[in-house]
Amino acid sequence: MSDAEMMQLYSKRILALAADIPHLGPIEGAQGSAKTRSPHCGSTVTAHVRMQDGRIADFGQEVRACALGQASAGVLGQAVMGASRAEIAAGAEQLLAMLKQGGKVPDAPFDGLEVLIPARDYPNRHASIMLSWQATLEAIDAAEADRQTASHG
Repeated sequence: MSDAEMMQLYSKRILALAADIPHLGPIEGAQGSAKTRSPHCGSTVTAHVRMQDGRIADFGQEVRACALGQASAGVLGQAVMGASRAEIAAGAEQLLAMLKQGGKVPDAPFDGLEVLIPARDYPNRHASIMLSWQATLEAIDAAEADRQTASHG
């Protein structure tokens, strides 16, 4: 990868998102948590959620990833509060399609992921970009499983 390609990939917008990730750290009273890891680069993201009426009422994330993974976590963190699992899943699917199939930019409120379009050409970075989304979905699933167990216990 040339220096010019690296500069485009790590644009100022990406670096700004990476430097200002909302909802960093664990949360009090998390109902579900999940840690995901990229086998390609070793990046990890742990997500913590507290759900209310099927929507995210509180959220925290611990992000140990490259600037692209951090930028993706930043966009997710900006729009995650109040989102349902289906909305997070749709954003993740649209992000993956944008990266792998040249699909359109994800719908609002996740349209800030447009900044990651240059990463299409770097498939080895896609796993890191998807980590926060996978961790969040798994944390929601864990919270739901815990709720199901509690209501049947």
